[in-house]
Amino acid sequence: MGWKPFDGGKTQGTTGREGGVITADEEYDGAARILVEEGCLRAPYALTASVYGYMLHTRFVADDETAQYALDEMKQALIALVDLMPGDDDSDDIEKTQVMTEAAESFMRRYA
Repeated sequence: MGWKPFDGGKTQGTTGREGGVITADEEYDGAARILVEEGCLRAPYALTASVYGYMLHTRFVADDETAQYALDEMKQALIALVDLMPGDDDSDDIEKTQVMTEAAESFMRRYA
């Protein structure tokens, strides 16, 4: 399935949670989401990434070039996180959940 516009692209141009205008908002396989806001209250750009049920993280950056680079880099890291998510029928769910939690924490440190 891959990355697709979230909600059919309806969020683009609206105000995001950091007070900026949403310029990109994509979802990966119904499991992760990343959006970019420009002109935020605390910084020129904000990237908010989430893996549903595990993580919500916002990174602030100073310029468009950095925001675009961060978007591409963070999207790849989110795919790796989704690949770690335990499935509904995993017998070792507790162990896989711990691995996923640690990977999400690492993501948030990396993209602080």
